[in-house]
Amino acid sequence: MGARVLLVGMGGREHAIAWKLRQSSDVDEIYIAPGNAGTAQEGINLQILPTDIEGILEAAQKYSIDFYLASMDDPQPLGLVNRLTEYGIPCYGPSQEASQLESSKAWAKNFMVAEGIPTPAHKSFENYDVAIEYLNSQPDGALVVKASGLAAGKGVIICDNHADARQALDTIMLEKKFGDSGSTVVLEERIFGWETSAHAFCDGTRALFAPTVSDYKRALDNDLGLNTGGMGVYSPSTGVTERTMKEIREKVVNPTLEGMSRRKTPYKGTLYPGLIMSRKKNSPEEVMQVLEFNARFGDPETQVLMVRLKSDLFTICRNAVDSLENTTIDWSSRPAVGVVIASGGYPESYTTGHAINGLEDIDQGVQVFHAGTKQEGNKIVTSGGRVLTVVADGKNLEEARKRVYDNIKRIKFKGSFFRKDIATMEAQS
Repeated sequence: MGARVLLVGMGGREHAIAWKLRQSSDVDEIYIAPGNAGTAQEGINLQILPTDIEGILEAAQKYSIDFYLASMDDPQPLGLVNRLTEYGIPCYGPSQEASQLESSKAWAKNFMVAEGIPTPAHKSFENYDVAIEYLNSQPDGALVVKASGLAAGKGVIICDNHADARQALDTIMLEKKFGDSGSTVVLEERIFGWETSAHAFCDGTRALFAPTVSDYKRALDNDLGLNTGGMGVYSPSTGVTERTMKEIREKVVNPTLEGMSRRKTPYKGTLYPGLIMSRKKNSPEEVMQVLEFNARFGDPETQVLMVRLKSDLFTICRNAVDSLENTTIDWSSRPAVGVVIASGGYPESYTTGHAINGLEDIDQGVQVFHAGTKQEGNKIVTSGGRVLTVVADGKNLEEARKRVYDNIKRIKFKGSFFRKDIATMEAQS
């Protein structure tokens, strides 16, 4: 009999993981809390919020769950892995202590400095007046203001000058737009360059890497508009070389695993550092720095990675609970592109409940992963900001991109929008 696997989340990432797990002969049933209209096609949705740890624990016992695969950020800082482990359920995901790499940007910054991991200059503040005083003492310039806690990918405000930074501090610390996540803020030097991320499957001491992915965070074409949870991706990142991957392993991921083990909080699960590649003045050489750590799978990065993954995802994650020593991962050589369809107004206010049309008109081999969707009668309707991710692969990046955009225009709902420049180099920041 196969495993009964639990996922927690409701995004396109969870649909993509459930879709991939469904292909494993070692998986019997998949439970997703709370899931969406797409995950319901792959397993059984449970109407439990990701932050309801007690509710999840009760469900794990009720449905005889025998494996938890951590995909999103919320449950681990609340101790879900610790509690499930106490029940004897194997977990692929970081403990409450190890998940601080993402749940506290201030903690993670201190960790990076202590371990010699390259990261932009920064300072953390718990007091608004002290933050303003520090800002006023510095030369005017571009900054990034970050809520230290989890903010669904939206707690980062990019500022062109100190006036913008003061407004960002007001928004985070006084208006509390991100709630308690903004009780501590990080002021960070703004680095200009291009971004990439490298997912790694980790067993506490070693890491196996996925192909690199480049994400587009801004809501609108040409990298305009507000930061979002991600509007589109492509893989592999065109600028990443073997030398870059060696640097990521030796300067970022290995020191992270070693540092966490030394603190007796070994990191097991998916780790993906968000990286920026920039050039110093008068130098052709690119410098790599870590913007932040993500202690889980990325969204929408996961959607393209699951399309490119040829190996059994369950086998990889199950092995990581013990050891990845004899595990290999096979990836498709075909590039993939994913584009998010969002609700009008996202990432600010938007309406939901709009019927989605055209899902049945998609070409074979093109995947549509659900996020903000739910079933109402015989209709699938919108229920969130990021609604769907359409993913296609191809013999090259241009073919993959063409397939995505040929199909995405067939899907319609009231107020829908998507970026039209994903995987074009001129749009890559």
